[in-house]
Amino acid sequence: MRKIKDHVKELFKDVPASDHKELMMQDIIQNLEEKVSDLMFSGKDEEDAINKAIVEFGDIEDIKKELGTNRLPVKNPKRYSLHLGFSLWGSGLITALFVFINLYYSPDVIWFVYPVFAVAWWPLAMFYKWLGMK
Repeated sequence: MRKIKDHVKELFKDVPASDHKELMMQDIIQNLEEKVSDLMFSGKDEEDAINKAIVEFGDIEDIKKELGTNRLPVKNPKRYSLHLGFSLWGSGLITALFVFINLYYSPDVIWFVYPVFAVAWWPLAMFYKWLGMK
């Protein structure tokens, strides 16, 4: 029954160590071994019984959720504040560049406001992302 124990250990490899995990693993191993014994009693050879029990057992995603492996990653609001500051400085510099180009090459026509509207979306998006992190 070593194959069953190895299979269960492989299923639980990304679950953090805890007493609950160990109890769950032992319970699953015991259930699979009982299933193998029942299949062998009904006429299957050991290898076929082990493979059939493993296939019928299926996936353990619900158990992993219960044990806490599928938690969402912790979000870091400081990371987004860095992006917000960078986007503010970057959009400010781009805006200053457009104002300079507009006033230097064509002071009669004010056109710099149009690209500034497009550039303004960058820090605005970062601001809303930053607000959502708090």
